[in-house]
Amino acid sequence: MSVLIDGKDLPQELTAEQAVEAAYASELAEVASKVQRGLPALLECDKDLAPFLYMNLRNRLRAVNLRCLYLDGRPRQEEQGGSMPMGMMGTTIAQLRDAVRGPVERRIVVLPHLDLLTTSQGGLTSEAREVIPLLYENPELVWIGFKDPSFPLPQVIENLFPHRVSLLGVSRARLRHLITRKESRKFGREFNPWALYKYVSGINAVRLRKLLSTLEGEDYPANPASAYRQLRRATLGGTLEVPSVSFESDIGGYVKVKDQLNNEVLHLLARKDQLTNEERIRSLEELIPKGMIFWGPPGTGKTLFAKAMASEIGAAVTVVSGPELKSKWVGESEEHLRQIFHRARQSAPSIIVFDELDSFASARGTYTGSGVEHSMVNQLLTEMDGFHREEMVFVVGTTNFVEILDPALLRPGRFEFHLHIPYPDADARREILRIYDRKMDLRMGEATLEYAVKRTGHGYLTPQSTPFSGDHLNALCRSIARLRLREGRDDATAPPDVERALTEYQDRPKMTPSEERVLATHEAGHAICSLFCKHTPPIERITIESDNPWAFGYVRHQDPAHRYIRTRNEYLDAICVAVGAREAETLFLDDLSMGAVGDLETATALARELVEVHGLGGPDVGIARFVSEKDERQRRADLSEQQKESLDRAVRTILEEGRQRAADILRQNRSLVESLRDLLVERKTIDAKTLAEFAGDKAAAKEPWAEGDPAVGGNSKFKNTKKSKETVRAKKE
Repeated sequence: MSVLIDGKDLPQELTAEQAVEAAYASELAEVASKVQRGLPALLECDKDLAPFLYMNLRNRLRAVNLRCLYLDGRPRQEEQGGSMPMGMMGTTIAQLRDAVRGPVERRIVVLPHLDLLTTSQGGLTSEAREVIPLLYENPELVWIGFKDPSFPLPQVIENLFPHRVSLLGVSRARLRHLITRKESRKFGREFNPWALYKYVSGINAVRLRKLLSTLEGEDYPANPASAYRQLRRATLGGTLEVPSVSFESDIGGYVKVKDQLNNEVLHLLARKDQLTNEERIRSLEELIPKGMIFWGPPGTGKTLFAKAMASEIGAAVTVVSGPELKSKWVGESEEHLRQIFHRARQSAPSIIVFDELDSFASARGTYTGSGVEHSMVNQLLTEMDGFHREEMVFVVGTTNFVEILDPALLRPGRFEFHLHIPYPDADARREILRIYDRKMDLRMGEATLEYAVKRTGHGYLTPQSTPFSGDHLNALCRSIARLRLREGRDDATAPPDVERALTEYQDRPKMTPSEERVLATHEAGHAICSLFCKHTPPIERITIESDNPWAFGYVRHQDPAHRYIRTRNEYLDAICVAVGAREAETLFLDDLSMGAVGDLETATALARELVEVHGLGGPDVGIARFVSEKDERQRRADLSEQQKESLDRAVRTILEEGRQRAADILRQNRSLVESLRDLLVERKTIDAKTLAEFAGDKAAAKEPWAEGDPAVGGNSKFKNTKKSKETVRAKKE
């Protein structure tokens, strides 16, 4: 069945009363039937719709000889004598008292302003405490109440109404009866009410008639975009707006993330807009997820992806901060949620973005505060379960900790679509930098761009000890732009400018010449052992002038070729490199600094993993797994003391073999170590090209390497012990 209709089938004219009848006839007929049988009814609707609903119900009840008493707080003619005015609420209470304590026959009493009895948090006003006893006093009265969706009703009032109906927006099936022939011409020769519904699903029939009657433009346009734009502007409430964020020009890289979002959501929505068959549209709507989780580290663009998605579908965006949503007042947090969803429905198509969703939607039972989070999760679930498939309202939750979210939120039908947005890889960093280069007119050449990509890549961390995110790249480019502005430059940005922007104001330690010599010896030990270990990645950079506050110097390796499969020889080589620095100090300084703390920790962890996880401890230990399934850092509790001693002995053997191997390499290449040490003292930093010229054909042949996960053991670093401990403690906290 096609959803396209001929304009001749539409009404010539429509009054507001006729529109209400056309939109809500079945619901109003049911309410009238319930009231006729003595059942009180509550209608949830917008304020401007309530008078028209009342008139419709009044006419239906008059047809069966039932009269309504409408208590709206306006004094009746007989009440307008010389008495002092009591105000709307005072007059309503007086009228209600007369109605309750007057005649005893069955009467229908209409309460159009129930919201005046409650505070914005759903609490009772002082007037409500007087009204509630009256509502329950006379069992012969049949109540019809009107509830504003922006205000919650206390349970004691809601309990008065066994029959409740929500009249928010309009039904898609009834939309064709709410537009006239003249208005339909603004949307082309073949009118598609289902395409129109995308923009008016949350608008009530009365407001819809006002919007449609004011449409401007030519009849039968080739493209109805102008009419839809007028509706879009009219339905954007408050400060809402449709963002203008492009996947191509504003978000660099992240090809896999974009493909997933396009394939799973955006392409389906575009396909839906092209269909005209009712059954196929309904079938497709069942496939489109309305709840989504965008998760990943901070600064990777989760909210930006949500805005780009909104731009693609012309949706308004409401960004809600999770922590700001919580309130210490009972019921206020849940009320905020209700209002957010109500506004989003009225402004459909729309996207609600809950930033830091985990701040209030963590797994129930894990809360340590007042417990308001439990009520907020329940309210969020209630609102999401109230969605209709045809409504173009989406909910996106962004979080850094998807694993702690309440499982009830993640089931199908709620937040069922999960999009992981990780730290940008090299290709993504390159495209992100290109975007900022263009927007800020930085004039980066290819060499500078590649330097910035490498300088923010594997092995380099921000001052917060995290990899570089999109936000960090933005900050880097802004820093370069400020540098160029200060110096009045219009030339090309060079690699030294990138380095200045990253390190110019960092507090680096001022070492004495003797301290530099110790550090250079330490890093030369790492480097020479790495050169002669076949299974370590090639060295990318050596420095004794680190930009990291927790490491005075380091040896940084390129990314490994084997991204997913690690071998025993790679582990053993990594152990040799880790302990090589300590052996170099012993051999060339006849002393030991305390800078090898991290190296020993790395080597010991690798040796323990070989023995206790991978079963490579030798015949005395055997092939078995000796660590806990829950925590690989803990040994199983059922191990005997003899078995533990065997494990420790195997770990010590591997470490000693690695130490001896490193010592042999350094003794055999003594002159090379000394030359590299002296070069480091002179230049402070040595790159891969300089190292290749220095080492020549002396290094062990290695496999080609590519970008991937960091090698086991990571980068070798001469630790700033004090700051290293502080960093570890901060991470734990």
